[in-house]
Amino acid sequence: MSKTKEFLIPFVGLKLGKHHFEYQVNNKFFENFEYNEFQSSDIKVSLVLDKKSTMLELDFKHKGTVNVPCDLTGEDFDLPIKGKMKLIVRFGDEFNNDNEELLILPHGEFEIDVAQYIYEMIALSVPLKRVHPGVKDGSLQTEALNKLNELSVKEQKEESKQEEDIDPRWEKLKKLLTDK
Repeated sequence: MSKTKEFLIPFVGLKLGKHHFEYQVNNKFFENFEYNEFQSSDIKVSLVLDKKSTMLELDFKHKGTVNVPCDLTGEDFDLPIKGKMKLIVRFGDEFNNDNEELLILPHGEFEIDVAQYIYEMIALSVPLKRVHPGVKDGSLQTEALNKLNELSVKEQKEESKQEEDIDPRWEKLKKLLTDK
């Protein structure tokens, strides 16, 4: 992955306290991670970096839409997503990112690349099952759904014909169950 200067934060030159950063993320950002799940994306990421004397606290928040195919119909739709994540950065002898909420940077570091954390936060905020809102409220009209509706109506008609052709002997047996 190529480092982009946009997501590098040189924290050495910052004063103690809170600092705000905003990023606009689209599909070009995800191409750097070879992630192509979205047809298009428009996500606003805000980052609050709280610099303290011995550590950094990063609060990430994102909100936007990603265009994805529906898992049920295959139709593309804009899925609204939002989420937040907290990251604590401490300084130590060697780099360590084993813990998802704690990052340890070597003492000589002067900047932090937040691109990976933004990528993970957005990718994990997309639900596993993506269902078009038109499916939930019944307003989605597609060729595939229309064909399925045509086929299901025919099946119901065939079932009703079978119910009419019930043998009269079965009717008498059912009557035995109800006449106790």
